[in-house]
Amino acid sequence: MNLTSATEGKEYIVRNIVTEDEELNAFLFSLGCYSGEPITVISHLKGGCVVSIKDGRYNIDTQLAQAIEI
Repeated sequence: MNLTSATEGKEYIVRNIVTEDEELNAFLFSLGCYSGEPITVISHLKGGCVVSIKDGRYNIDTQLAQAIEI
């Protein structure tokens, strides 16, 4: 399951990042989004979703949300 089908307000654990793009992997890592970390979907938007990772909130697009498996 990925973030696009996550329930709002529920905390999940990141299982895997599914991407071939090393730049994207590095970007997610810099946000604190990597395997084993908790992540919460605050709300779903038309173009993606708002997530809470560690102490920050981020607006991520649908492509990025699909790459994060929970």
